[in-house]
Amino acid sequence: MSTIDLNSDLGEGFGHWTLGDDDALLGVVTSANVACGFHASDPLIMRRVCDRAVETGVAIGAQVGYRDLPGFGRRFIDIEPEALAADVMYQLGALDGFARASGSRVRYVKPHGALYNTIVHHEEQAAAVVEAVTAYDRTLPVLGLPGSAWLRLAGEAGLTTVQEAFADRAYTPEGTLVSRRLPGAVLHDKDVIAERCVAMATGQPVTDVEGGSLTIEPASICVHGDTPGAVEIARAVREALTAAGATLQPFA
Repeated sequence: MSTIDLNSDLGEGFGHWTLGDDDALLGVVTSANVACGFHASDPLIMRRVCDRAVETGVAIGAQVGYRDLPGFGRRFIDIEPEALAADVMYQLGALDGFARASGSRVRYVKPHGALYNTIVHHEEQAAAVVEAVTAYDRTLPVLGLPGSAWLRLAGEAGLTTVQEAFADRAYTPEGTLVSRRLPGAVLHDKDVIAERCVAMATGQPVTDVEGGSLTIEPASICVHGDTPGAVEIARAVREALTAAGATLQPFA
């Protein structure tokens, strides 16, 4: 392990509603998955997060999702592929405009929530998201779950694919994320989380939800910004990775 990226979902408030501490997390992570207004965020929040990301040297990524503000993008939507591709392009263009006004640009794409999990296996929707990215800017790397249809189709389309792991989420034996509806899906002990992240980053196995061993080799690790204690968790993960000899830097 020489370099690793640490990413977090940011800009997920809406109007007067605040979720997470974006400013604090931008002082810890190396890449920011910024909500683009469909599952969370609004123009003012997007502008503020992009400004702060540029100030702190954090890479800006588009966190695209279903059009689902009430459900925070965590509900599956059986949407036509053409419409999904258009929705993703819309979100990319919106965030890229704010990023460029702040002196940067969108540097990668990461689907959010239910869309992220759906396109692990849903070929049609995965292809629609790939279509949107290639149409908008085929130089953009895409972030996703190892073994997903999303990364496979993106690679076949010539996009740069980046494998990620989740610091604070439990895994099934198949390497997918345990549903948030189930107990134990989200981890909270920062020391346990930090230890798991070092193991994942160094190619060592971690324990899946059924007690088995699972090996993940990520180029980026995600700490969710809406997890209770997210800032403390992110700091613990960064400190543990640094202590293990890693250099933290954006992959894009």
